[in-house]
Amino acid sequence: MWSAAILAGGRARRLGGRDKAALRIGSASILDRQLALLRPLIGRILIVADDETPFAGSGVPVVPDLKPGAGALGGLYTAITAAATPRTLVLACDLPFLTFAFLARLMEAGADADVALPRTVDGYQPLCATYSDRAGAAFGAHLEAGVRKITDAIFGLPSLVVRELDAAALRPYDPHGTLFFNVNTPADFARAIDLGAEQDGGH
Repeated sequence: MWSAAILAGGRARRLGGRDKAALRIGSASILDRQLALLRPLIGRILIVADDETPFAGSGVPVVPDLKPGAGALGGLYTAITAAATPRTLVLACDLPFLTFAFLARLMEAGADADVALPRTVDGYQPLCATYSDRAGAAFGAHLEAGVRKITDAIFGLPSLVVRELDAAALRPYDPHGTLFFNVNTPADFARAIDLGAEQDGGH
């Protein structure tokens, strides 16, 4: 059984504290774009955020960080723990160009692994990956030990089964090279708007 979790707890300092999930790319917010992909795939979806107010109209339950101040690894641990299902698909809230086909492939890769982890030419993408409940328990132990880097937690327990999707495996799902484009700065947001217009226009 699967759940999906959208991590929306970051402070977005480089965006002046703006709510990344609410940023509009084309005709929809990033959150709405992600929910439109997730709903046909997974029946249980949650959002990890300390303030539920911005998500009141989403129809999705919001859960606060179980370990405040623990960064992205804390959010990931919260997502897996709150999901309470054998496997969880986790997405950062600032990825506007994910696709249904890719997420379905990612879930397929994670069906018999503790972690299904994309690896692009830029490195690992742990905030668009799948995790087992066993991985969640391991992350909790790592957090207690002071670990904060997600990849250290993933590879810090050799018994976890990690399935990587390398650049060659990702290429068929990323014709525009934007699958993992994330919005961190005003320049990123401007670029995302342009990319969204190009893709929506069929270019």
